[in-house]
Amino acid sequence: MADGTTWDETRAQERRGGEGNGTGGSGNAAPVRDALFDRVPPHDDDAEMAVLGGMLMSKDAIGEVSQMIDVTDFYQPKHQTIYDAIIGLFSASQPVDVVLVANKLLAEGNLEKVGGADYLHSLVASVPTAANATYYADIVHQRAVLRNVIAAGTKIAQLGYSAEGSQAEDVVNLAQAEVYEMSVGKVRQDYSAIGPVVQETLEQLDKLQNGQMEKGVPTGFTDIDDVTQGLQPGQMIVVAGRPAMGKSTLGIDFARAAALKHGLTTVVFSLEMSKVELAQRIISAETGIPLVVLRRADAENLTSDRWTQLNNFWARMQDAPLFIDDSPNMSLMEIRAKCRRLKQTNDLKLVVIDYLQLMTSGKHVESRQQEVSEFSRALKLLAKELEVPVVALSQLNRGPEMRNDKKPQLSDLRESGSIEQDADVVFLVHRPDFYDKEDRPGEADIIMAKHRNGPTETFHLVFQGDRSRFNNMPQDYNNQGV
Repeated sequence: MADGTTWDETRAQERRGGEGNGTGGSGNAAPVRDALFDRVPPHDDDAEMAVLGGMLMSKDAIGEVSQMIDVTDFYQPKHQTIYDAIIGLFSASQPVDVVLVANKLLAEGNLEKVGGADYLHSLVASVPTAANATYYADIVHQRAVLRNVIAAGTKIAQLGYSAEGSQAEDVVNLAQAEVYEMSVGKVRQDYSAIGPVVQETLEQLDKLQNGQMEKGVPTGFTDIDDVTQGLQPGQMIVVAGRPAMGKSTLGIDFARAAALKHGLTTVVFSLEMSKVELAQRIISAETGIPLVVLRRADAENLTSDRWTQLNNFWARMQDAPLFIDDSPNMSLMEIRAKCRRLKQTNDLKLVVIDYLQLMTSGKHVESRQQEVSEFSRALKLLAKELEVPVVALSQLNRGPEMRNDKKPQLSDLRESGSIEQDADVVFLVHRPDFYDKEDRPGEADIIMAKHRNGPTETFHLVFQGDRSRFNNMPQDYNNQGV
């Protein structure tokens, strides 16, 4: 540190910071550099005692308080232990009072650690009624938030001081992630015992089987949803194809299905098309009005009936949870920050980025391949952090055009093999009639070249380029022997 104090010595000073139940330290002015460590963290012992007392008096108070605060919101370790015991009995549908909580603490070997049965009785005596338990719980939670702010600020400061040799944007991203984690109230835990994880997985499986749980973000295509069970939270999905093959159209189809058909908040970052161009494609796909009519806007084709369609569509879009961002030269850091904000404010469910190779990092890199690799890895981490599927569109190299059948392969992903490595699902868009107008006109193959959690498959869709959309193939398609 600047005064020569080591990190371990500073931590020792923090632990010796003093006793107290208020929000500040002593009245003596401390040097500015030590102010962060020489104060007792914000907490309110009286409020913590009142919350626990109310919970010991009323089962209703337990239900309300447990929705507002977590065990880590308590500053005093003994209060955390008592809260855990109360919630343990409540979760097991057992009655809760001083005697039963004392017996549970005794069985766990914690009764003397919290001050004995006398301390539990003092908690009940500290509040005249359980009616104000939620008020006290809010005080406890607010103090915990302030402690989290201090902890995050301390960590961010250390990131800044220890960032020698690192890119400033990397440090900013880490700082943003720290603030995001604090603001949503998550507590980072790097490990979990296998038992509870298996139990949670089986419970999810049971809910899924009984139709009590959503399968994932629907794509709008029956066969794809059947194999993938929807786009899963935390997954990075790559949609790749040669120019003009329809990869942007498929990505927007995913966004339309999620936002406009199922009401799931979706954001599209369009680095290639403007908002107006994107809106024209969405309008054409949703209304069936040909894209060329919207672009020419001549009176002969844009009739009064079509204007009625457009006005009705506009009315439906007023509260649609679909967001479009066409900011020029958008950096990865901007995308991450905007996604985090939408997750907090609108419960973001799907991200679509069009397209990967147009993203910029704004910093010097050794090669374009290394830069794209960083983008790919960062988008996968973003998907896991926000627990949403991220659909990244990507270009393919000229490999398909060198083959007789023109079919794309996984190895054709342009500029980086790490895209293939990071992606959970890779869709390759192939339209035979793009190369030969007589070869299956109006049909498209969506080749699932990678599926980390299941089998690969090739899906046959109808391509309606004039309306900028793909559609499900008619049910009798396979019976025609095509």
